Amino acid sequence: MPEFEVDAPLWQVENGSWVFASLPFDVADEIDELTRGRQGGFGSVRVEATLGPTTWRTSLFPDKGRETFVLPVKKAVRTAADVAPGDVARVRLRLVDL
Repeated sequence: MPEFEVDAPLWQVENGSWVFASLPFDVADEIDELTRGRQGGFGSVRVEATLGPTTWRTSLFPDKGRETFVLPVKKAVRTAADVAPGDVARVRLRLVDL
């Protein structure tokens, strides 16, 4: 299964509590090509993500405004990795269900 390791900026939704990591454009393009026709609802892509000491299963979601995929990052994951919105985090992604 394809894997990617990226440095992704963390950002928080304005007036919200959700925090996301935005993928670099070249990686997002490659993931889109690899998963086209197999994406889930809303164009989602199932992944296994690792940030710091935490590995979990989730989905990437396309963000038309940012023109990339974004990864939701829960508070417990951010706390364990000692990262916060505004930081750039090293994230490893493995595509699942391919």
